[in-house]
Amino acid sequence: MTAQWIRWPANVVARFGGEPVAFGGDYNPEQWDESVWPQDVRLMREAGVNLVTVGVFSWSVLQPAPGRWNFGWLDRVLELLHTGGIAVDLATATASPPPWLTTRFPEVLPVDRHGRVMAQGGRQAWSPSSPVYREHSLALVEKMAERYGKHPALALWHVSNELGGHNSRCYGDATAAAFRAWLRNRYADSLDELNAAWSTATWSQAYSAWEEIQPPRLTFTDSNPTQVLDFDRFSSDQLREQLRAEIAVLRRVTPDVPVTTNLVLFDAGKNMDYSSWTGDLDLVASDHYLRSTPDAHAELSFSADRARGLSAGRPWLLMETAVGATSWRPVNPAKRPGQLRRDVFSYVARGADGICFFQWRAALAGAERFHSAMLPHAGSDSRKFREVAALGAQLASCAEVLGSRVVADCALLFSEESWWAAEREGHPHNGLSYTDSALRWYTSLRDAGITVDIVPPSADLSGYRLVVAPMLYLVSDRDRAAIAEAAHAGATVVLTYFSGIVDPLDRVRPGGYPGAFRELLGVRVEEFAPLPEAESVAVDGVTGATVVSDWHEEIDVTDAVAEAWYAGGDFAGAPAVTRATRGAGEAWYVGVELDTDARARLVAAIAERSAVAMTTSDTGLEVVIRRSAEHDYAFLINHGDAATSAAMSGTDLLDGSVHKGETMVPAGGVRVVRIA
Repeated sequence: MTAQWIRWPANVVARFGGEPVAFGGDYNPEQWDESVWPQDVRLMREAGVNLVTVGVFSWSVLQPAPGRWNFGWLDRVLELLHTGGIAVDLATATASPPPWLTTRFPEVLPVDRHGRVMAQGGRQAWSPSSPVYREHSLALVEKMAERYGKHPALALWHVSNELGGHNSRCYGDATAAAFRAWLRNRYADSLDELNAAWSTATWSQAYSAWEEIQPPRLTFTDSNPTQVLDFDRFSSDQLREQLRAEIAVLRRVTPDVPVTTNLVLFDAGKNMDYSSWTGDLDLVASDHYLRSTPDAHAELSFSADRARGLSAGRPWLLMETAVGATSWRPVNPAKRPGQLRRDVFSYVARGADGICFFQWRAALAGAERFHSAMLPHAGSDSRKFREVAALGAQLASCAEVLGSRVVADCALLFSEESWWAAEREGHPHNGLSYTDSALRWYTSLRDAGITVDIVPPSADLSGYRLVVAPMLYLVSDRDRAAIAEAAHAGATVVLTYFSGIVDPLDRVRPGGYPGAFRELLGVRVEEFAPLPEAESVAVDGVTGATVVSDWHEEIDVTDAVAEAWYAGGDFAGAPAVTRATRGAGEAWYVGVELDTDARARLVAAIAERSAVAMTTSDTGLEVVIRRSAEHDYAFLINHGDAATSAAMSGTDLLDGSVHKGETMVPAGGVRVVRIA
């Protein structure tokens, strides 16, 4: 990844007196009569908008028929935006092919695991393995780059849209051929190597010719787990190849324009190994839509910290979020007054140098007609638009924060491959959720005031005092060694149950659990002992007196010590949580599924021993520090219903107020304090 950020047009820089915090959203002028466009630009300026994404789903308008191009409308839109001092994040428009393409070439359409062809009529109806799609999509990208590469409004290229969010797996014939080619490359054109890797002696699956190998389509029984894992890898690589192919065209024609795509880092993000994609991008951009669950704000912070982790600490761009309600969930509640402001500054606190929404103007028709927008159906004379305009002004006042870094003492390791493999069928407990485990540990760290980088296991761990790896089921020898090295160098490493169990081929590491980490942790487990739903077991020690459910196991210590133990059940008196000294650091093993309070007590004890930095505050006050060469900036976000305070002095960038010794944050309020 390069250090390149958005290429701001000169008139935008002049309008804001310097490079601004990016603020705007998806703009779909092709869905509106041209008479509306000047009003859009006027209201965008009123709201403080400086960046809009254009053209994401416009392929059928740009190319209404084979060989026929219609760029006039986009020429006029870009000129209008540029005249208004608004920069453009221009999409390559390849996200959804036009009906003429899928009608003429039905092999472009994706096929699901059941063998059903997905029809035209939704969005992203294309197979990542289709040569026809690749050919036509790159022809479109070439046209876009040649026509608009030198346009003064162009600030950023936006490749496709949410790659992996919808069309992540295809099981058709073109995919089968591409999968076989990928496997031949991976296994050095040796069926013997593939058969050994996939353990095909199991269930009579040995292959004698490459043509016999198919994608893991629907079967009566569980599929071969290594075959499915390799298909996951292949599917991620296929979409990455589409990304790379589009980027190659853009960089050949417009080498000075930065390129990104919007990653979906949670929920649908399971589909892609995004940590392997980021080296292809000039900046990391992500989409995030807030859940309507009790842990919603922790999950927002998790997604933001993961975007920053994928960006290796550099600034990142929130490409899409919702101003209010979404439209695809069973119930889509509106955001409460003040919530939008808190949400936005939570992203900025955690490293986002830009905030964009889906979408600018609420649609009157189509599948997303009830999705919220910066300019709602009610129009500009509305609470929502006034809230958006106020937000634009406040973000503009924070421009000096741009480029500053979040400094974290703690890394939480998050592996897409472990996510895929840990949630496969045929496990000791088939109700385990990798993301739930990661989010629970993250929430406990966040609630303790610990700032967390969420990074892949392959990341450089040398700068962290605390490394937490929840349910790292699949791990390579290289990553295992790096985690052990971090402990020996002085970090506190925390691993949970169901970690280190298999190698990258999803083969169990023999000799007892937790497999790859037995030596580091100084423990050995002979047998898994998941708990049926109705059962629980008492535990005491550093966790406090508590009751555990879902998972426990009998731990034999080799050179670790017990920090918590079973107070009843079959393993009464045996360790449940252990600690081992390793070089200058420590390695902890948590062999049980703790409840929220017990995990909070454990995190507090571990944080104290590891001397990790903590931002202590009243309940409900989120505190995150961003640091530049000149200043520290404290983001204080009060999620509570009462005013609260933090012990610090400085100037609030949002309202200019000066605070000495203590900074008071109103109920539901936000402050961005340049610390004195």
